Amino acid sequence: MTKLKPVLKVLRQAFVILLITLVLTEIVFRCYNYFHPSFIFYDASYNRFRGKPNAPDYDFQLNSKGFKDVEFSPQKAAGTYRILGLGDSFAYGVVPYQNTYLTLLEERLNHGSGKTEIINMGIPSTGPRDYVALLVNEGLDLKPDMVLVSFFNGNDFSVDRSRLLIYQRSYVASFLYYLFVASRGLKGQTIRGGPYLDNAPSLSDDVFLAMEIDRSYIFKKHDPVFANNLPEALRYLIEMKKICDERQIKLAVLLIPDQEQVDSQLQAKVVQRQNASPSDFDFTAPNRLLSAALKQQNIEVLDLYDAFSLAAASTALYKPNDSHWNIAGNKLAAETIATDLFHVSPH
Repeated sequence: MTKLKPVLKVLRQAFVILLITLVLTEIVFRCYNYFHPSFIFYDASYNRFRGKPNAPDYDFQLNSKGFKDVEFSPQKAAGTYRILGLGDSFAYGVVPYQNTYLTLLEERLNHGSGKTEIINMGIPSTGPRDYVALLVNEGLDLKPDMVLVSFFNGNDFSVDRSRLLIYQRSYVASFLYYLFVASRGLKGQTIRGGPYLDNAPSLSDDVFLAMEIDRSYIFKKHDPVFANNLPEALRYLIEMKKICDERQIKLAVLLIPDQEQVDSQLQAKVVQRQNASPSDFDFTAPNRLLSAALKQQNIEVLDLYDAFSLAAASTALYKPNDSHWNIAGNKLAAETIATDLFHVSPH
């Protein structure tokens, strides 16, 4: 026992030093994030993955609000039809600014007479609950004439009902968790400051397939999780409809298909890896169910499934191992929205 006392003393001292170090690091991280918000640290609000004001994004620079758009005036110019584009990383765009579908759509709508302004307020990794918060906290002050919500099937049905984990409570744990996630197979074009490479994969084959398999629950017939998540996602969209109606703002929802819905090869891999049968899945069900529910609430909806399913047979529309649209996919989306939602004649 006597021999153990020096060892225990050293261990106690080491524990105290470690504890003090963790506490000081936690304080430093919290202070740093207060003045320089970073996506590395967990934040329950939609600001968690918001861009840093004026940060570079390929050959573009985010505006002073941290949005992937040019600077815009809070005051709407006379004769301007203002549209707010809300959504996650699809609205934000993994392609350069000039190639995103909201940028292309604005250009398309301004070919004729009149002036249309689309403000891209897309923030990566957000969802329907965040879209409501962003609309109320910042969007309504811009006096929009229309709100265009981009709803991505891949993850906008997901509802987080879990208790806060340690990485959601501690900034030190959040930083360590980020390092762990970043080490799980990221490769390819991930630096926004460099040139954009349309054919460069963003994830390894295994990580990308695992992600798509994890998302595929929404396509499984009679899946109980999806059955619960569908009305929850719908509830937020209905809330947005109520908010917009009270202010005479038009609301439209854009349904964005996940890649495995329109890519037959990826779809086959997802089914095979789960040792399942194609008959166990219905890859059009989320679109049909949500679209029907939205129409019942008099919410205008544009489902891009048909356009992308048809074009995917001959054209690559998604960036390799990424699940987001490449340049061709963004162009197709812009043309389809302009034609089917705004009734602008195609080129």
